[in-house]
Amino acid sequence: MTESQEPLRAAVVGLGWMGANHARVYAELPSTSLVAVCDIDRDGAEAVGMKFACNAYTDLAEMLTREAPDIVSVAVPTDLHHRVGTMAIHHGANVLIEKPIAATVADGNQLIQLASERGVRLGVGHVERFNPVIGAMKSAIEAGVLGRIFQITIRRIGPKPDRDRGVGVFLDLATHDIDLVRHLSSSEIDSFASEALSVLGTPHEDLGIGLLRMRNRVLAVIVENWVSPTKVREVAVTGQNGMLVADTITQDLFQYENDYRATDWPAMRNLRGMSEGRMIRHRLQKGEPLRLELEAFARSVIEGVPFPVTGNDGLRALELALRLRTASQADKIVGESDEVSSPC
Repeated sequence: MTESQEPLRAAVVGLGWMGANHARVYAELPSTSLVAVCDIDRDGAEAVGMKFACNAYTDLAEMLTREAPDIVSVAVPTDLHHRVGTMAIHHGANVLIEKPIAATVADGNQLIQLASERGVRLGVGHVERFNPVIGAMKSAIEAGVLGRIFQITIRRIGPKPDRDRGVGVFLDLATHDIDLVRHLSSSEIDSFASEALSVLGTPHEDLGIGLLRMRNRVLAVIVENWVSPTKVREVAVTGQNGMLVADTITQDLFQYENDYRATDWPAMRNLRGMSEGRMIRHRLQKGEPLRLELEAFARSVIEGVPFPVTGNDGLRALELALRLRTASQADKIVGESDEVSSPC
């Protein structure tokens, strides 16, 4: 952004916890100016508007017409993503939609097509991609510190959120981790199996496990639940030279090296095996992932550079999360091209 260029006019639709944070970041960034917020809760919208000195609306069409925002963050419930995103794109706004991109694959496809036809940016808020520790892990993998990658294990567990999100853990949590597995492995999913349970009395799954086989033969395990008393966000990547472990909450990255040495056991003296080598704590510049994400989206609009998480990336995560949810009822391993149907 040049000194003479005006900040992008930014607006946020949906002012729950995430939407309110979008508003805060847009108000703080030098490349954006928060001009409006919108929510069906008038008191909530006015409170956020007053806090950040911007206009507050309860009518989306009115906000889009009067404010003509350059970028719009869509942070409404998932089943409203398509409608809100469509309206914003029709008004010429570049749109960043919180994950998942939509409630259905058809709706996601329509949003991608419409954004392309209107010549605007469509990004999806897979915020973990912008977490500095994930960036450092990806760089270490690409630098070859692990050699060939064998396995990725991700745990995303914790207490159930205060509000009903209208979806289960596969759509709410696993969409993050499907995207991370694709990103870290630099490959697509070849086959998968999954299991799920609902134990909290809701119509949606509260616990889910996915086993993924990538086209480059990397195996991945994703563990999601809303029933753990403590919050864990951990990504572990194992390769021929050792393992990288990232805590995405504290943004700490540890590298555990393999150590090859002869065993002291006489019967095994001629064999060599892996043992614990050095543990290295990587130094990295920590930062707020959401701020980095919105900075990247603003930069993509201003400079015409690609946004790291495209509509197609978001659609891929949605497709696979939906198929994992359905496959959890099918009791079989599913190939990428297979149809998945629930058992009778």
